[in-house]
Amino acid sequence: MTRPPVRALLASALSLGVLLTATACSSLIPHPQTAPRPAVTPTTTPSPATTHRPTKSASPTAAPALTRAQAEAALVTEDDLDEPWASSQGPATWRDGLLKATTKAPDCQRLLDALYAEELFGADARPRAVIGLDDPWNEAQMRYQILAPRPADIDRTLAWMKTLPRKCDRFTARTAHGYVQRVQVSEAPLPDAGDARQGLRVSLYGETEDGDTTLLRLEVAAVRVGDDAISVSNGGLGEVSSDVTQGAVELGARRLTEVRKHGRVEV
Repeated sequence: MTRPPVRALLASALSLGVLLTATACSSLIPHPQTAPRPAVTPTTTPSPATTHRPTKSASPTAAPALTRAQAEAALVTEDDLDEPWASSQGPATWRDGLLKATTKAPDCQRLLDALYAEELFGADARPRAVIGLDDPWNEAQMRYQILAPRPADIDRTLAWMKTLPRKCDRFTARTAHGYVQRVQVSEAPLPDAGDARQGLRVSLYGETEDGDTTLLRLEVAAVRVGDDAISVSNGGLGEVSSDVTQGAVELGARRLTEVRKHGRVEV
């Protein structure tokens, strides 16, 4: 499999502009369809604080849930990521071919199911807003969701994800087509965004019946922002930029914070 040149990856990372250096108020951008957004790049150096940590319980006087319009205004879009990212044309072919797989370890199976269904917080956590984005240069696809699970469910998900680099460090899985995948799970650093967060990097190595080697890389992030949550998956068969994942997490958490703070009004 021929990979795109390194300059394509660099273009994707470097094209994230200067939005994250703006003030907090300026990060509240209008609805994605009303005005383009400048590109962004992560500005926070990953640190040990990127892992899950205890969060405050939801206030009994918490503000009303975000409306759909408010949640959509807090999304990260192709205008933020810049070229080559564009609106998704549908699920990537590698999703059914490689992610739809089974393994014997319960926690590892739960992880595979969550990655395949793009439901880190479980099937009951319905997205308030979601966007799919494609990077054709690197055969990558991102799915960005804003959800409102129960606060306790958010914390349980973050705590569970934190255990996976140990529980599912290395395991094997068999795809629906019968191909064996060697899976490796490690922690992925995230910027200090939101109230709590956890990131994972998942790699699936395998071969097709023709002897072709496959390597699917995935970065996933779950972030708590007040009573709401963000789920990000960024993966593909080519290079997967951690800068893009981290930039989406940082900008998205900041944007959602501003919508929650100033918003809960029409935007």
